[in-house]
Amino acid sequence: MMLSDVAVRRPVFAAVAAIVLCVVGAAAFFFLSVRELPDVDPPVVSVNTSYAGASAEVIENRITEPIEQQIAGIQGVERITSTSRDGRSSVNIEFSLDRNIDDAANDVRDRISRVVGRLPDQADPPEVAKADSDSSPIIILFLRSNSMSRLDLTDYADRYLVDRLATVPGVAQVNIFGEQRYA
Repeated sequence: MMLSDVAVRRPVFAAVAAIVLCVVGAAAFFFLSVRELPDVDPPVVSVNTSYAGASAEVIENRITEPIEQQIAGIQGVERITSTSRDGRSSVNIEFSLDRNIDDAANDVRDRISRVVGRLPDQADPPEVAKADSDSSPIIILFLRSNSMSRLDLTDYADRYLVDRLATVPGVAQVNIFGEQRYA
């Protein structure tokens, strides 16, 4: 018996069967998982250290290089990039795709704890953060004043803006660039 014979001889049965097939198909469609676009963001961990008043050369020799040497032996490291500038060191560690970002961050924290004693006493402790490729600066706030010096603006931003902006839901980190500090 062909499908067309059933549709002609029993039209109600054919209509109900067609409706049931459509409902089952629609329900199955909504339960399908999407696998065409897997999460391929490389696990990246960053280590940021501040050392107020230090030149880029001092930052590189006393902070960045010891951190790089300590991190180099971690399993699954694909690439290490670093930036040393006046008062700040930033080391980014990119891991292989099969490496869990949480395990990688824990390994980095463990290695950093071994090197903290060799860093300058005046340097702030290194901050380890998991980087997300979707995170990028959403807002850049520029401060300028005709009545306040750069030192006063830095003090104002530290006292009033950084903490308030950091408590806003969804804000991961607040950075101040171009600040002037007491030597």
